[in-house]
Amino acid sequence: MTDAEVKAVVEAALLAADKPLSLDHLRAAVDDYSSAQLAAVVAQLQQDCVAQGRGVRVVEVAGGYQLVTDPAWAERLGRIYRKTRAAKLSRPALETLAIMAYRQPITRAEIEEIRGVNVDGVIQSLMERSLIQIVGRKEGVGRPLVYGTTPTFLERFGLKSLEGLPSLSELPPPDAAPMAQEVTTTQESTPVAQSEVASTAD
Repeated sequence: MTDAEVKAVVEAALLAADKPLSLDHLRAAVDDYSSAQLAAVVAQLQQDCVAQGRGVRVVEVAGGYQLVTDPAWAERLGRIYRKTRAAKLSRPALETLAIMAYRQPITRAEIEEIRGVNVDGVIQSLMERSLIQIVGRKEGVGRPLVYGTTPTFLERFGLKSLEGLPSLSELPPPDAAPMAQEVTTTQESTPVAQSEVASTAD
């Protein structure tokens, strides 16, 4: 296959996918290319989308690549897709998720010690949204469950990995942010393989 053909295959795969695809996943379609060669093809596809003024972008998120709409056209696309604004997480849910993201792996009791309130319902809600998951058990009395974030968390918040989380010193004070925050796709873009953004309402 030529580079142009491989690029076409990659674009088609990203278009058909409903979640980010890693280089390993993409190699299943072009196994005669090494990961390094495939990464170069993806990089070229990213450049093409920008240079040619296309309405889509290839972004790296959650350990893979995803084809999304150009955020510059979000307002116009919103006229077609009335559900383009994702549902909001409540402040308690957002605070709990932030604690998990920065302190994981962490137990329910440790979260409650930090927040000072029961978080059973919030944890269940976050798990239903696939934003967190059980990652094991902590050694000690009762061997409590330990929680951590998921690839879906990275995808929703537009992060390549947990290393992309801002340092705590970079975060604004709590009262500088709205009482509830939106869970959106990368840079408010819409995955082009989806007809509408899935609701994550409480």
